[in-house]
Amino acid sequence: MVMWQFLVILGVAFLILEMFTPVMFFLNFAIAAFITAGISVFTQNLYPLMIGFVAISLLLLLFVRPLLMKNKTNGGQATGMKSKYINKTAKVIETVTKTSGAISIYDERWDARCLDDTEIPQGEAVIIKDYDSLIMFVERK
Repeated sequence: MVMWQFLVILGVAFLILEMFTPVMFFLNFAIAAFITAGISVFTQNLYPLMIGFVAISLLLLLFVRPLLMKNKTNGGQATGMKSKYINKTAKVIETVTKTSGAISIYDERWDARCLDDTEIPQGEAVIIKDYDSLIMFVERK
């Protein structure tokens, strides 16, 4: 097997490991393996390739991984149910209790339930605190 093929297989193996443990650790080794595979086209000497792989891996771990982790934790603007509905104000359109009720938000009708044993009459404003599938859990504003 040619050295560049071995390094590409190693890079793919590191990518697979990264998929199972998404901690942005093995991704650095995968990138280093692919870069070293490119370098191996010019030289087949094992020692410079090993030193290159280790050096590139360390540089990526020291400089690129912190950037990847920062982007992963920030995630930019929140999307989905949490950003659109949670902690937003809605209007009760059917009296909301612990077992029944409905609210309206963004001209959408949602089944709603109280988080506690209170009863919230029609027309009052509520805050959406949680959701489960198609049911919003609310409390008085």
